[in-house]
Amino acid sequence: MTADENARIQVVFGNITALAVEAIVNAANERMLGGGGVDGAIHRAAGLELLDACRAVPEVRPGVRCPTGESRITPGFRLAARHVIHTVGPVWAGGGYGESDVLASCYRRSLQVADTLGARSVAFPAIATGVYGFPPDQAARIAVDTIRSTPTAVEQVRLVAFDQATRDLLAAALDV
Repeated sequence: MTADENARIQVVFGNITALAVEAIVNAANERMLGGGGVDGAIHRAAGLELLDACRAVPEVRPGVRCPTGESRITPGFRLAARHVIHTVGPVWAGGGYGESDVLASCYRRSLQVADTLGARSVAFPAIATGVYGFPPDQAARIAVDTIRSTPTAVEQVRLVAFDQATRDLLAAALDV
């Protein structure tokens, strides 16, 4: 079954670190050692144990624990969520370098990781729309389309907006 048939996709406004879901997705960097935006917020809320868990993820090449477009899992520690699925979005370079495909891979791979955990509820931030510069309107459509088309056992997907503009874009993409 596809996520659209088997999952309720919901747009919510708020703080992803406070959501009581089985897994939250972190818009991480390849090093997985924290950063700004949602990544920094998740690391602060989860506590230093998250940093230690991220450091324990094996590097696939020097300095890279999670390649762009891929996902990795750690416990949630002090978060309401039991798990954190770390994914690395693409840096926007104008759209001609496969950025849309890589962003779709982030959502698809995160759902696949959630399935390996048996997670029934997952919350996603607006991946790559902050400092990575992905156009938020395009990112919202890619998020919704990919979640709808990815086979998964996840029953509830929350798309979490940190501001009203993002919430409106995600809601518009969901209504299409």
